[in-house]
Amino acid sequence: MTAGRGEFEQLLKDRGLRVTRQRLKVLEAVASCPGEHLTADEIYELVKVDCPEIGHATIYRTVQLLSELHLVDRISFGDGFARYEMGSALERRPGHRHHHLICLKCGRVFPFQDDLLEELEARIADRTGFCVVDHEVKLYGYCAECGGYLIEEKRE
Repeated sequence: MTAGRGEFEQLLKDRGLRVTRQRLKVLEAVASCPGEHLTADEIYELVKVDCPEIGHATIYRTVQLLSELHLVDRISFGDGFARYEMGSALERRPGHRHHHLICLKCGRVFPFQDDLLEELEARIADRTGFCVVDHEVKLYGYCAECGGYLIEEKRE
């Protein structure tokens, strides 16, 4: 789901936040790159085009706040960088977002949508009474360009 400026304003208000130009610009920057996983520095570069006066500290504080509110999701792929994408609060099914395939050779990240954990979550709830409200899946391997041949070797 891609939200627009009016929806972003309403989401901020609904969470008791002031609607500021900086917050809107950060949300718009992340939303403008669907499927990408932006670092705070990459968000800064996008925002400073329209807000040249904005500083790095403002970006870091803003993404932290928006992450706490699930308006942006913070993700780590083990490369030393926190990355951000549109948050689970903006998805049609909060708590069940897309997952990630991470290539160990080239470092590219591929999102995928299949949520095969719903059955497992239901079994956990039935057996233990524990209600899973969120999960994150990261699968590490090799993309088709870097090691797709490994799939053929594995099948033999």
